Amino acid sequence: MYRKRRERTKGYEYARSQNPTRKALEDALAIIENGRFGLAFSSGVAATDSVMKLLNPGDEVIAANDMYGGSYRLFTKVWERYGIKFSYVDTTDPENVKKAITPATKLIWVETPTNPLMNITDIAAMSALARSAHALLCVDNTFASPYLQNPLDLGADIVMHSSTKYLGGHSDLIQGALIMNDEGLREKLYFIQKSCGAVPGPMDCFLVLRGIKTLHVRMRQHCENGRKIAHWLRNHPKVARVYWPGFEDSKGFAVASKQMRDFGGMISFELKNDAEAEVMRVLSSTHLFSLAESLGGVESLINHPASMTHASIPREERIKNGLSDGLIRLSVGIEDADDLIADLETAIG
Repeated sequence: MYRKRRERTKGYEYARSQNPTRKALEDALAIIENGRFGLAFSSGVAATDSVMKLLNPGDEVIAANDMYGGSYRLFTKVWERYGIKFSYVDTTDPENVKKAITPATKLIWVETPTNPLMNITDIAAMSALARSAHALLCVDNTFASPYLQNPLDLGADIVMHSSTKYLGGHSDLIQGALIMNDEGLREKLYFIQKSCGAVPGPMDCFLVLRGIKTLHVRMRQHCENGRKIAHWLRNHPKVARVYWPGFEDSKGFAVASKQMRDFGGMISFELKNDAEAEVMRVLSSTHLFSLAESLGGVESLINHPASMTHASIPREERIKNGLSDGLIRLSVGIEDADDLIADLETAIG
């Protein structure tokens, strides 16, 4: 009787379990990440949370010490309460990860480029370490997008995206995604997705499908504009430091050149005068760059990580890891680069 009823529903008996639009998106996500299976979630944090639900009390996670503040909050405020232990290390040096591995290590979690310092982690090296530890490697690929980087090709077990960002591309949805190759891993994560219910609605799935159609065009322009603005900022007399992985003398350039196709449109910088009043003045003086939390849309955004996206990380931890109170983060959009530079010139002065 149950089999006959399922046949009559064509496999879509309840939208939390599956629906045709979400299935179309999940198939598309797998294709653009060179994976076999995709799963869509209600947000990037929901996708991250689902990966954590693969673990058991007593398991240990090695995570990057420079990461999105929402991930840090989820790890420290939620999952530590359930007996998961987290070690935060500088993953740009594989030796740091190797030293942190214990018999209880079950997951290595990295972002590359990182949010907000644009640090680069060698995905292939992390994959080798994860395999030797019989642990999973999950890579947050949000900043790069599948157009610039495909972690599964480099040995990652799971790729995570905040689809809210570059995949959607228009700042009009909230969604997350996981992509993997292993069928058994897919079944475990699908069970979590279905059972816990952090699923996106069909309309948001449609909007990400729409965004994927123009991802290649948008990313080319993000990269072109990002390159121009990064070099302009570096030559500005009032700018102390620019964080962007495309500089040939940057720490991660060699690895980024190996595993990325270009360097993206995410940039962070610090002013020589990093007094709070001056930083706030710059943040409030742009017109084309909107002050906002998000990133990856067609429009340019300016952000203050210390008080916005990374405010949940204790100040002493932020400072220790290199995230200063004066750091400014840019999500460079696809507007005319000269107009964006003029906007920043007026704001910085």
